[in-house]
Amino acid sequence: MNQMVQFDGAAVAVRRHASQATQIEQSRAIAEVQAAVVVAQQRPRDKAAAMAEMREVCRIPELAERAFFRFSRAGSPVNGETIHLARELARCWGNITSGIAELSRDDIRGQSEMMAFAWDLQTNDRQQTTFIVPHVRDSKTGAKPLTDMRDIYENNANMGARRLREMIFAVLPVWFKEEAAAICHQTLEDGGGKPLVSRVTDCLAAFESIGVTRQQIERKISRPVEGMTAEDVAAMGVIFKSIKRGEVTKEEEFPREREAQDGTRLDQFEATVAAATESAATAREPDWTDELLAAFQRAGDEHALKASVSNAAIKAKLARLKADDPERAAALSSAYEQRMADFRVPE
Repeated sequence: MNQMVQFDGAAVAVRRHASQATQIEQSRAIAEVQAAVVVAQQRPRDKAAAMAEMREVCRIPELAERAFFRFSRAGSPVNGETIHLARELARCWGNITSGIAELSRDDIRGQSEMMAFAWDLQTNDRQQTTFIVPHVRDSKTGAKPLTDMRDIYENNANMGARRLREMIFAVLPVWFKEEAAAICHQTLEDGGGKPLVSRVTDCLAAFESIGVTRQQIERKISRPVEGMTAEDVAAMGVIFKSIKRGEVTKEEEFPREREAQDGTRLDQFEATVAAATESAATAREPDWTDELLAAFQRAGDEHALKASVSNAAIKAKLARLKADDPERAAALSSAYEQRMADFRVPE
């Protein structure tokens, strides 16, 4: 291993030999991985048993309550499955190893180089990403540099967990993850067999403990609390957990009454403008690019978004548009990437 040092104003490469302890640790790590691969090949996973265990654990309320996250980006809510669910599904599926590692730390630049990976030892499907984590924490007054070792460690672990989640989901079958998420949603709605009335009361008490009033909840669900459904209670539970974890603020989910009224007036104004625009455009034929933009918005996940532009006819139209009207093509590309960012891991 070479290290660059300054000598008489010039950079000089100095050879550094790994210590005996380092060499032993490297040999141990290699042998451990080789042994894990051999065991995975000799004892392949039982898919039926893995599915049965997944369905069992996803019906446990304690896991279902931690299975989803919610935060606000650009004024719109972003939802998804948490690292807690990802790790549990990897355990159920079996023969998967995963983790995060800090490859290097630069205290002068204030950043760490991190790696997150997930490896299916049986199929040899390995997903890995390397990324830079600045030693800063966002706040309302701007980015705050981190100097305390514990703060840097926690920031790195938090950013690493987000990438690790996506690496694990990348090696798991899509249907396995989707069924698990559906069962967790159903578990939240069922409430572990607890009567709906009791769950509504507990929900109101929980939000009251963090300063959210009954009236704010009613504005959120657009109905009186007496009419709350099991789906409402489950959705509010996800919001409460996200507030407690700091993923979203109380003010973002439950704006004050004056702000809510201002927002309602703005929505009404925008609706009026949209109606007038639509009325003026009724005489013309809808453009295919407008239909494509609408398809971007209707897409429920990354796969559906990709499918909206995978058609051969659409690809041909996009190629012609890029040649004839580059600005319009760029606008379509920007809308596609912005929508795609909604389904990706937040930075």
